[in-house]
Order: sequence, then C-alpha cells, then structure tokens
Amino acid sequence: MNWQEILGWGAQELQDLRFVAYSYIKQGGYDVALTIFDALGVLAPPTAYDLQTLGALYLQVGNGLKALDFLDRALKLDPTHLPTQINRAKALFMLGYKRQGLIQAMELEKKEDKEIATQAAALILAYK
Repeated sequence: MNWQEILGWGAQELQDLRFVAYSYIKQGGYDVALTIFDALGVLAPPTAYDLQTLGALYLQVGNGLKALDFLDRALKLDPTHLPTQINRAKALFMLGYKRQGLIQAMELEKKEDKEIATQAAALILAYK
C-alpha cells in the first residue's frame, strides 16, 4: 500500500513528522519519537537519517539488538556517517561484543572529528 498517496502526503508532511519526532527526542520523549519514526518507516522508504535516528533511539532505551540492526541498515546507505559508527560501537558494547566494539572504537579514535575521536577514546577506556 502506498500510504503517502492514500493520505495525500508529500515530502513536506514527512519532514514535518521528522521535526515533531526530533522535538520529542529533545524533550526525552523517546517512546513517542520511536513511534513516529516507526510510522515514517511505513509511510516512506527509509532514509539513512531515519535509520540512524531509530538506531540511536533504541540505543537510548537500552535495546541494543534493535539499535544494531537499524545502525547497520543506516550504514549500508551512508557508510561514512561517524555518529552512526560511534553509536554502532556503543551498541556492540551494550550487547557484550567487546572485541568488535573495541575494533570499531579504535578506528573512530583516529578520526579528525574531535568529538567522535573523544567519544571513541572514552569507550576504549571504559571497555578495555
């Protein structure tokens, strides 16, 4: 079913939903944001942003397995997105995959992006 066509929605309405979900994220309303992003997945093909955000949300609520699934899907669409990569390392650690998490974190620690490199270094210190 093409829900966008049925609802008469276009790109602007989808962007509006993303904005509402992001507003809930900023307020700590992760469950509501998850519901909105899940709805976006039904309404339109997933974007890297939607998948990254779902992964980060599932990480935030402690569901490492779902987080890893969405983060991996996001990285297939945008393999260079560093925040997704650092969240993937966090999900690996959350799930107990220490070796894989350390490998990913050590790669990220070498990046020029200081924020990502600092987060990676902190993960390495916490899990080494």
